[in-house]
Amino acid sequence: MTENRTGDFRRNVLLEQLLLEMNADLQPSEQTLMAMQAPSCLPHPLILVMGPLRSGTTLFMQWLANTGTIAYPSNLLSRFYQAPIIGAKIQLLLTDPRYDFRGELCEFVQQAEYRSENGKTKGALAPNEFWYFWRRFLSASDQDIWTDEALRKGMNTQEMLRELSGMMAVFQKPFAAKGMLFNYNIPFLDSVLDKVLFVHIKRDEVANAASVLEARKRQLGDESKWYSFDIPEKDELTQLEPFEQALGQVRAINLAVESGLKHVAETRKMTVQYEDFCRAPARYFEQLTDKLGMTGVHYQGKSSFEATRTR
Repeated sequence: MTENRTGDFRRNVLLEQLLLEMNADLQPSEQTLMAMQAPSCLPHPLILVMGPLRSGTTLFMQWLANTGTIAYPSNLLSRFYQAPIIGAKIQLLLTDPRYDFRGELCEFVQQAEYRSENGKTKGALAPNEFWYFWRRFLSASDQDIWTDEALRKGMNTQEMLRELSGMMAVFQKPFAAKGMLFNYNIPFLDSVLDKVLFVHIKRDEVANAASVLEARKRQLGDESKWYSFDIPEKDELTQLEPFEQALGQVRAINLAVESGLKHVAETRKMTVQYEDFCRAPARYFEQLTDKLGMTGVHYQGKSSFEATRTR
């Protein structure tokens, strides 16, 4: 909740209000664009990054963004959370060199930096968590826990698929996003997405838990306060000491993702071990592009990353 956050992490109320008004203004045009999309068949695969908080998901998204082969929700695009097809076109207009005229908007042309604070990145084209977009389609947008059956009955999947199709049509690329809001609902997502790749990011669980405690102190000012989405195990875990609580949080999420992925075809899932990824990201790029059926794509990214907080 905003009122529990420390100063730097509080929401900008003026920005929230302006975005609400702007997205409402754009709705009629967005509805027209959505009606042109086929909800039953995505034009490109959707890559959903799953796993615990503080496991390396933001680094993975920044890395994907910098490969240039995958579209993703940027900080700019995220401001159009109720009109992302229009937002995607505006992003191309402002930032894609193909639409530049004599460097008029050259300040937008940038790579996503490999820096973030509790998942928050800086820069117009840096990856955004896109939670406002996903929550649009839920019957109870302020809720974090659902059964697959509840989502089947209450989630507006047709509108979600039309929006995803529209963004992919604009970018002409597969689209990657964090899907951790649905860590416990992978079988449901697998049933409604015709082209999907679930990527489970895993990290040494002790190091992961220590990172969770650091994030709690930064964002909430207290490592004993629950941080991130509620999960079914929350009530039981909050009875524990902070480190055991954070470790249990990480383990419960990993278990939920692993359990959900058991029902997913091998061609539609992959696991990325954070420490291994930092040592050899090119190997994971090859695996990712192979799963996506992308040919003739060559890796030109970083050869390695420095893994933070290892045991």
